[in-house]
Amino acid sequence: MTGEPVQALLRRLRALQGERAEAYRLLEQGHQAYLSSAPHYDFPRYRQLVHEITVAFNSISREVLSIAGHLRDELARPDLAQHLARLQEREQEKLQLTAQLQLAQQQAQDQPHVDAHQQEVQELKHKLIKTIEAISEILQDLKYDSEEVE
Repeated sequence: MTGEPVQALLRRLRALQGERAEAYRLLEQGHQAYLSSAPHYDFPRYRQLVHEITVAFNSISREVLSIAGHLRDELARPDLAQHLARLQEREQEKLQLTAQLQLAQQQAQDQPHVDAHQQEVQELKHKLIKTIEAISEILQDLKYDSEEVE
């Protein structure tokens, strides 16, 4: 009875996650271009890219929260809505870690003789990997729990 509407919302969620992945790819490309412009960094161009990516992430987050609301309120699937709440928390964490990592990478590039910067980059990469793994687990749990509605 609610199987098809739930599956339609989850298809949209998968598309949104694809949009997030593309936004991260663009952000990484832009950051690499920014780093390669050293020592005269092109900060205005990079700042504009970060602004555009932030707008995209905000739009995606609003839509994911809307999907969670539909699942919880109209389709009586608070279990699936809870997965989306957890997903949003981890995605926020991933974005914060990505920003911290980019700053640490610039510091490591600007001051290669400071070992603490290199260590910070490695620690942040490890945290980012753990967060991405947590996101994958949440998406797997969501897939598993939603299969019973088909």
